[in-house]
Amino acid sequence: MWVTLAIISALFLGIYDISRKKSLENNAVLPVLFFSTITGAVLFSPFIIISAVTPFVLSGTMFYVPFSGLHVHAYIFLKSCIVASSWILTFFAIKHLPLTTASPIRSTAPVWTLMGALAIFGERLSTVQWAGLVISLVFFYLFTLSGRREGLSLKNNKWLWFMIAGTLLGSVSALYDKFLIKRFDKMEVQAWFSVYQVVILSPVLLFLWYPQRKTSTPFTWKWNIPFIAFFLVFADFAYFWALSIPGALISIISTVRRSNVIVSFSAGVFLFKEKNARSKMYYMVGIFAGILIMYIG
Repeated sequence: MWVTLAIISALFLGIYDISRKKSLENNAVLPVLFFSTITGAVLFSPFIIISAVTPFVLSGTMFYVPFSGLHVHAYIFLKSCIVASSWILTFFAIKHLPLTTASPIRSTAPVWTLMGALAIFGERLSTVQWAGLVISLVFFYLFTLSGRREGLSLKNNKWLWFMIAGTLLGSVSALYDKFLIKRFDKMEVQAWFSVYQVVILSPVLLFLWYPQRKTSTPFTWKWNIPFIAFFLVFADFAYFWALSIPGALISIISTVRRSNVIVSFSAGVFLFKEKNARSKMYYMVGIFAGILIMYIG
């Protein structure tokens, strides 16, 4: 069940990547990020309000949002800080890099998540799961090397470093999610995390972007922007649900979730007409084979 939920999360995460890329084309990064987070907060606000004012309406359902106290919300706020930092870096990277390059780099997150899961949570995989995981990670790595054919190098492209830094922070967030979901209500974490994102990004927009708005890339409203949050909310809902299931392994969930690169890659080829599709396609087959083996395991 938890692997199926991880696959569903990956599908929505791929569509989320497409929405980000479309929204960021010739557009200011920080306002796009800010308004997409507002959309996420708006989606959860009714559940937060109803749960607080008339708790009996949602009590006992998966949509009930408890408030467990300030000490719990300090943990949730920390998650929001980690993710906001990761998003700022990856949004800038996705704007300036081909989607067929940015998404595979982002997909190396399971490597770092796996290391943390084995070291921190003591997770153990079956032989079949190990085989599938290794196959996926090897092809993820080969995928990241394909950017050299497009003249993208770590020596001369800061956006690659932005993507790598954002990916590492994303792995930290994934490990922290496992810690949170084992202790706190998953709906409380997701709903309040969305609200705190707006709180964190508001001063970023006000003090970093607004004073420079006339000398930087102008902001243009696009209807893709709210869909960024819409698809991410569904992706995260399936993700947190998977994490909450007894026996769920963060190392496997993280790897399957990052198979969203299949959707993102396809969009890069067919929607954005990016180059070197044929050579990258072989890596996609390897990634998909590894995921199938993990699912069987």
